[in-house]
Amino acid sequence: MIQVDYIVVGIGLAGISFCEQLKANHKTFVVFDNASQLSSTVAGGLYNPVVLKRFTPVWKCQEQLAQALPMYARLEQELNVKLDYKLPVYRKFASLEEQNDWFTASDKPKLTEYLSTTIVKNGNEAVDAPFGFGEVLETGRIDVKTLIEAYKKQLEQNNQLIEDVFDYGKLEFGSNVKYNEIEAKHIVFSEGFGIKQNPFFNNLPLNPAKGELLIIHAPELKIDYVLKAGAFLIPLGDDQYIVGATYEWKDLTNQPSESAKEELSEKLQKIINCPFKIVNQVAGVRPTVKDRRPLVGQHAEYKNMYVLNGLGTRGVMIGPYVAAQLYNFIENQMPLEAEIDIKRFQ
Repeated sequence: MIQVDYIVVGIGLAGISFCEQLKANHKTFVVFDNASQLSSTVAGGLYNPVVLKRFTPVWKCQEQLAQALPMYARLEQELNVKLDYKLPVYRKFASLEEQNDWFTASDKPKLTEYLSTTIVKNGNEAVDAPFGFGEVLETGRIDVKTLIEAYKKQLEQNNQLIEDVFDYGKLEFGSNVKYNEIEAKHIVFSEGFGIKQNPFFNNLPLNPAKGELLIIHAPELKIDYVLKAGAFLIPLGDDQYIVGATYEWKDLTNQPSESAKEELSEKLQKIINCPFKIVNQVAGVRPTVKDRRPLVGQHAEYKNMYVLNGLGTRGVMIGPYVAAQLYNFIENQMPLEAEIDIKRFQ
């Protein structure tokens, strides 16, 4: 019998964030992952503290960034990979009214440090932006695909990764949790959309939303910032850019679709006026929740079973913050914030 403190099921952004809490506190753990959920690996990976549709702050953005950015910096060192690309986000203005709304928003206490009050003029002929841009500060991109691949490799080297479909029927409950030859004090499910197959938590109101991204090659575009204008463009280097993202509520497969390709291509043509070539298209299903807050908490009956899910579209920011909350709830009896506690749906 292998004895550990925790079994973690799923190793996307939620699972990695929780494992980092366990490592920091010298807890032993094993991770189950069958690579079925792709929402983290196809994420744009942006961290941005402002909701750019409405010029409002992201929920708990200061606290999230304070938790997330040191974690990614630590993982860069530990895994010996580049993860955090500091990039400004430019929000394209559609009119003078939008410029005025931006200035009004930049005076609000929670937005002052994130919204630059200098309008950036557009000097790039390949971008259509006669009214210029507003610049968001404290932004960037986490290379989530590289993070997950490197993290899994490290788990494998430490004999902590079990690449297998998790069979819920094999769980045995007592003072500890047993699964085959593993006995743990606690089990945490961080499976993303996979929660729909989980008999212990499939009653939670997860609204899966398929998202698709294009990777384009556009040698004449030459932008070194994230451009938000209907769609978003994220520079990857070598004249390649991510273009995203779509929302689809019916087709919940991981297969790229022709309709998403057309939708993103049309949006792109309204933003840039230079040639581009689509070099790749990826799809994944995001675990979103109707109230836009994560699903964190303890099973009503099995007290050593927990869920960490529903990170939605802002997983790189919110994952480390809610993982710390769950860890402190389990180990230090600190109450969860009511806004993220699954009790709100029970």
